[in-house]
Amino acid sequence: MTPLTIAAAQSISVAGDLAANIARHQRFMQVAAEQGVQLLVFPELSLTGYERGLAAELAIAPDAEVLRPLRDFAREVGVTSVVGMPIRLSDDSPVLIGALVLGADGSLGVYSKQHLHPGEEVAFAPGTGGSMLTIGGDTVALAVCADFSHASHAAAAAEQGADLYAAGVLITENGYALDTALLQGYAGTHSMTVLMANHGGATGGWESAGRSALWASDGSLIAAAPGTGNLMVVARREAGGWNGTVIDVTEA
Repeated sequence: MTPLTIAAAQSISVAGDLAANIARHQRFMQVAAEQGVQLLVFPELSLTGYERGLAAELAIAPDAEVLRPLRDFAREVGVTSVVGMPIRLSDDSPVLIGALVLGADGSLGVYSKQHLHPGEEVAFAPGTGGSMLTIGGDTVALAVCADFSHASHAAAAAEQGADLYAAGVLITENGYALDTALLQGYAGTHSMTVLMANHGGATGGWESAGRSALWASDGSLIAAAPGTGNLMVVARREAGGWNGTVIDVTEA
């Protein structure tokens, strides 16, 4: 079993302020690099906030130049980072909830949320998912929030050989117990490590529960944030198994 360091970025988004959110993402990525993190996953729509009313205005092509500084930074610090953004695949295509994979090697991957929550259809169309990632010797499957509420989504990831199931989410206190029970269950059922990156504060009129977490492939909890706030949950796999820590990511 090769060493691996992954992290959930529990960031707080500024509504509709792409520049401010890019700067905050870079801060998280810098801290992640200092911790030796290889894969850093941000919450659903982390770069804009969960702002359905602004999605059509803010949606961009995945390779838009406005994200070039963030892509370059991921390469410079050597941390593959999964960031949330409303996207359009062409000028006249519908808006999708995207998870963009900014590779440590300079590559760009695109995942689009396949399953929408009720009410999201007013702003978004269902996406088509995306390719698996390879981080070191591990295969990673991505999910965005409601995707994981469909057991078939996690099962398909396992069937395709995923070692890690990584979800960027927005989960409130009311949904936290049920949703984390599902994710923990997938870890044990499918023998996959599971990562959940939740928002660190209120967004789009919803009060996030925070408490981002990671579970080992036997379903045991590796680490979880204690509440809300700009926090990073880091998990390291070494010869003796997993160990985790939570880091307070304050502004520079």
